[in-house]
Amino acid sequence: MGKEISIEDQTLIASAVEIIKKRYEWERHHVSAALRTKTGEIFTAVHLEASLSRVTVCAEAMVIGKAISEGYKEFDTIVAVRHPDPDSEDREIKVVSPCGMCRELIADYGKDCKVILIEDDNLTKVDIIDLLPLRYAR
Repeated sequence: MGKEISIEDQTLIASAVEIIKKRYEWERHHVSAALRTKTGEIFTAVHLEASLSRVTVCAEAMVIGKAISEGYKEFDTIVAVRHPDPDSEDREIKVVSPCGMCRELIADYGKDCKVILIEDDNLTKVDIIDLLPLRYAR
């Protein structure tokens, strides 16, 4: 299903890991995302946790908004990572798959954007549309 991860993709993952290491805060920020534009710029952001969970804003939405706010609208690849909870036995920051709402948002703003995720314990890169079979279209 997916494509191999390039050196540029590894750099994108490292950018997401770096920002969550800097900004991790228990019960506030444990997911970050990095987005590479078609022209090679990289943006990073963390998610905003809220006490009322439905008000929480995902890292993917934050990074897309950040890039758009800076004038970039053509996206190449996006990745999200999750910092482990303090009491977790596994202390590794890992790539995570976007939630359903983020998949829709990525497709809305980057119809040919690639998403880095883990498939069968390996990093891979897939087209966003492959994560949205039978997608709603207006």
